[in-house]
Amino acid sequence: MLRLSNIGLGIEEPAERLVLLAEKKLNTKVLSWNVAKRSVDARKKDALKFVYSVDVEVKGEERFLSLPGVSRVEEKSYVPPKSALEQRPVIAGFGPAGMFAALTLAQAGARPVVLERGKAVEKRKKDIQGFWKGGSLQPESNVQFGEGGAGTFSDGKLTTGIKSPFSQHILNSMVRFGAPEEIVWQNKPHIGTDRLETMVKNLRQEVIALGGEVLFESKLTGLQIEKGKLQGVLFEHQGTVQELQTDCLILAVGHSARDTFTMLYDTGVMMEKKPFSVGVRIEHLQKKIDLAQYGATVPQIGAADYKLVTHLQNGDGVYTFCMCPGGQVVAAASEEGGLVTNGMSHYAREGENANSALLVGVLPEGDVFAGVRFQRKLEQDAYSLGGSNWKAPAQLTGDFLKSIPSRELGEVSPTYRPGVTLCSLDECLPKGIADALRLGILGMGQQLKGFDAYDSVLTGVETRSSSPVRILRNEQFQSVSCQGLYPCGEGAGYAGGIMSAAADGVRIADYILNQMMWKETE
Repeated sequence: MLRLSNIGLGIEEPAERLVLLAEKKLNTKVLSWNVAKRSVDARKKDALKFVYSVDVEVKGEERFLSLPGVSRVEEKSYVPPKSALEQRPVIAGFGPAGMFAALTLAQAGARPVVLERGKAVEKRKKDIQGFWKGGSLQPESNVQFGEGGAGTFSDGKLTTGIKSPFSQHILNSMVRFGAPEEIVWQNKPHIGTDRLETMVKNLRQEVIALGGEVLFESKLTGLQIEKGKLQGVLFEHQGTVQELQTDCLILAVGHSARDTFTMLYDTGVMMEKKPFSVGVRIEHLQKKIDLAQYGATVPQIGAADYKLVTHLQNGDGVYTFCMCPGGQVVAAASEEGGLVTNGMSHYAREGENANSALLVGVLPEGDVFAGVRFQRKLEQDAYSLGGSNWKAPAQLTGDFLKSIPSRELGEVSPTYRPGVTLCSLDECLPKGIADALRLGILGMGQQLKGFDAYDSVLTGVETRSSSPVRILRNEQFQSVSCQGLYPCGEGAGYAGGIMSAAADGVRIADYILNQMMWKETE
C-alpha cells in the first residue's frame, strides 16, 4: 500500500476525486483506496480546502516510491500475546487507561478483574444529569468517578502528541465499539459525550464476554504487600471490605482519586508532587469563533476550534486546553463544598457556544500533597463565591480585564448548570493566577480576533486538567516501592488525555503479558 500525502481538495469537492488525482500523480490505475488523514487548510478564508493523505493499492509499488509525497505504508494490527499469568490481574479504575488495559488483558485470556468505584455509565449518567438540574452531588458517581472516567463527559477529543505504536489499534477498537468511523482519519478526531456512552458500554461488555469481571461501586481501599511484592488488594463494596488475591494491580484511578493517593502514600508507595494547571473556562458564541477561523460558519467543516498559548515575560505560560466547539461548561465536582468546571460537547457540536479551559501552570510549595490542597482551596473558594449552592462564579471577560465585578450578562449566555453567579473572580483566584490570565487573554486576542471580546464569559474554576501527583514507576512500569503494582494513566501522572491514557493502558498490559510469556518459555 502506498500513501500519497498533501493532496488538496476544495471543501465542496467530493472525496472520490482523490482517486483521479492519485491516478494522475502515479500515472497508473488505482485498485483500491481509503482516506488516511484529513485536515483543514484555512490560511485563505476565501479558498478553504481539505488536505488529505490517501492510501492506495497499485501494481508495482516500488517504482513509485521515488516520487515526492509518496511513501510505503504497512497495515499492522495489534494482537495481544496469549496470557501465561498464574493469577488474575486486577485493574483499579475504568477510565481510558483502565478500559484499554482490561480489554488487552481480556483479549489475551487473562480474565482481568476491574474495580471501579463509580457506577456503570447508564446509572452514572442519571446521577450527573440530576446534579446538573439542581439535585445533590453523588461523591462516587459524578463527572470524575464512574465507568469511562472523566473523559466520558467531555468532548471526547482524541488529538494527541504522542507517537504510540498502539494508536491505530485504539482508534480501530473505538470504532468497533461505537465511535464514529471518521476518527481513524480526522486530523483532530472527537467522539462526543453522546457517542462515548455507547462506546464505553460496548467495550465493557466485550471485556466480560472474554472472561473478565467489572465490579462497580467497588473502591480500592488497601494493598497487601510482603517483602516489597504485591500479594493482594482490599476493596469496599456496599459498605463491606473484601479481599482479592493478586500479584498484579494496574492502578488507573484517574487524577481526582485524592483518597486513593492518600491510602497509597500511607501504605509506603512512593510518589512526588508534579506541575499541573488551574484557571477558568471561557465561553464565546460559536459563530464568532467560526467567523474568526473560517470567515463564516462552514457546514462542510463543522464548528471551528482553536488552540492558543501566550508566553509571559516572567517565563510563565497561559494556554487553552480541552476546547469544546459547540459545547457547554459542566459542573464537574467530586467533593462536597468544592466547585469544579469542565467542558463537554456532543458529537454534532451543535451548541450555541464554544468553550475552553484557560489555564496557568502551577507547582505549589510543600509536601507531596501540596497540589491537592491548592486545588481543594480554589474549589472551596469558588463554591463559596458562587453562593454555596453549586452555582459557579462567573464574570464578563471585559470586566475581568478591568478588575471590576460583573453585574449583568451580554450576548453570551453561560451554559453551566445549575447556573452562575456574577461576581469578581479575583475573590477566588490567587492574584498571580488572575494577573497571568489577564495577560494571556490580551495576548490571545491578538492571535484570534474576538477572543478577548468584552461579552465573552469566564466561569470558575478549572482545577482538574491533570494530576497534581506522580506515582513513581521504573522502566518495567512497576512502582519503585512495590513489585506487581503498575501506576498507569493520567491519575498516576503518565498521560494527558484520552488517547495517551488509553495507550499507557495498552502498553502496560502488553508489557505484563510479554514478560509472563518470556518467563513461561525461559
